[in-house]
Amino acid sequence: MSVIQNARRGRRRRGEQPVVPRAEFRSYYGRPVIKKPSWEATDIAGYFFLGGLAGAGSVLAAGAHLTGRTSTATALKVSSLTAVSLSAAALIHDLGKPSRFANMLRVFKPTSPMSMGSWLLGAYGPAAGAAAASAVTGRLPRLGGVATGAAALLGPAVATYTGVLAADTAVPAWHGAHRELPYLFAASATAAASGMALMAGPAGENLPARCAAGLAAVADTAMEKAAERRLGMVAETWKEGRAGTLLRSARALTIGGAVAGALFGDRRPAAVASGLALLAGSACTRFGIFAAGVASAEDPKYTVMPQRERLDAATPEGSSGSS
Repeated sequence: MSVIQNARRGRRRRGEQPVVPRAEFRSYYGRPVIKKPSWEATDIAGYFFLGGLAGAGSVLAAGAHLTGRTSTATALKVSSLTAVSLSAAALIHDLGKPSRFANMLRVFKPTSPMSMGSWLLGAYGPAAGAAAASAVTGRLPRLGGVATGAAALLGPAVATYTGVLAADTAVPAWHGAHRELPYLFAASATAAASGMALMAGPAGENLPARCAAGLAAVADTAMEKAAERRLGMVAETWKEGRAGTLLRSARALTIGGAVAGALFGDRRPAAVASGLALLAGSACTRFGIFAAGVASAEDPKYTVMPQRERLDAATPEGSSGSS
């Protein structure tokens, strides 16, 4: 046991209290402690949204394919191919030039979300492309079925790994919610894919999509509340400013779209409207979380104060330990 620990234990036994008041936190000239993300919101938040739409869409497409809902399956396969292509374009635009994405594939590192995400996109993209091409042309149906299954297996990882990627940073509003963020991204992706199925598929085939939208809305709301509870004071960045506006809009659009789809989704105009609301809600969720991350990095108190709270929780005499 160290000398410092012996001293602390001795003070605790004697009931001594610190006489120096705890210092109020101030950073150097009020400057941020960490650098805010340099990513453009349209590139990376858009990449989060499109990847989720593609991955969850492949899962729903496989279900529609297996149950004979061929029009919905084809629409979702084309949607997933389009979304993953735009997602890759957004990522490459952020990287600056295509060769940098190719360079990311030179490394296979299971402990790196970035490395695993690059390989996931590299494997998922061709599978989604083959599934869509077979569905549209009607050629090579067996190969199309295998590709549909492969895309569906990789889809959940494609939809959620971006949540792990964001949580693996030092950004307080993301890292503090590292347990909930992948599940929140999964729920948001399911809402987006359900919305696409409602919008692009026939009304007579959309009952599974309406059920999925309802489950996604419940899970999305529950995960967002759980994340805010875990974040503590950092949750202010999820509730205020641009992030707060986007996340409140996301909640209203997702719940409204799911309810409208459940009640009136058998009518084509209502199905399209609820689908658009679900897609918009999912996009607002990703852009809102991105904005919360930037806001939390810009204010140094969101970096330092949670660390002090964790230190105080670990040491009952935390004030004396930090003095």
